[in-house]
Amino acid sequence: MGAVWDWLYGIVEHAVTHWHYPQEPGRGIWPRLLEHMRLAYSAIAIGALLALPLGLACVRWKILYPPVLTGVNVLYSIPAIALFFLMLPYTGFSDWTAIVPLALYTLVILLPNVVDGLRQVPDHVRQAATAMGFGPLRRLTFVEVPVAVPVIIAGLRVASVATINMVSIASLVGIGGLGQLILSEGFRRQHDAPIVIGIVLTVFLALVTDALLLLTQRLLTPWTRDGRRSGRVRGTTDSTQSGG
Repeated sequence: MGAVWDWLYGIVEHAVTHWHYPQEPGRGIWPRLLEHMRLAYSAIAIGALLALPLGLACVRWKILYPPVLTGVNVLYSIPAIALFFLMLPYTGFSDWTAIVPLALYTLVILLPNVVDGLRQVPDHVRQAATAMGFGPLRRLTFVEVPVAVPVIIAGLRVASVATINMVSIASLVGIGGLGQLILSEGFRRQHDAPIVIGIVLTVFLALVTDALLLLTQRLLTPWTRDGRRSGRVRGTTDSTQSGG
């Protein structure tokens, strides 16, 4: 038991002493965490911005969806490390070497959710919006997309967690945020503390991001909370009446 406590103490001590190197910018745990967040969130944002219009096009022109889906599935089958190395001659050791492939993976994961979410909007909802004088763009913005938000954010949650995890792989080409902590300072130096800290922070970042997206969904779809609350109230009322 004492050995375990000594191991945990060593990890905590390493985290405290190596959190930041003021004299050496870019080194330390905190700069690696910031780099990880920058790479992951940039890729997620770009992937989402590409998935939304492409998904809208696939819903509008249904003939596009099968070839587009096949193309993104083929793209997803390419190993991430291969894409990182393919990007090196064009982007060098810059953030774009990681952001571009990760944004494509986000697009691949999110696109089917965008299409499915928009397709699940009931026809009578669209017809009601049209009868109220909504044009195509206004109907899309204020009716169809809000109804599809739960399905879209469900895909975004999966894509975000996957992207945050895959950022670490970019450390094999000299970038990668917490992956550098795991590979360069942990594995290559055979030191457990940086590896454990890198893993814990990666998981923590993924959980926080997932929680924020879930909160965003709840804020954007207040009617779903009202519906669940109404269902519970009706269920309670019915059971009380039947018991009486």
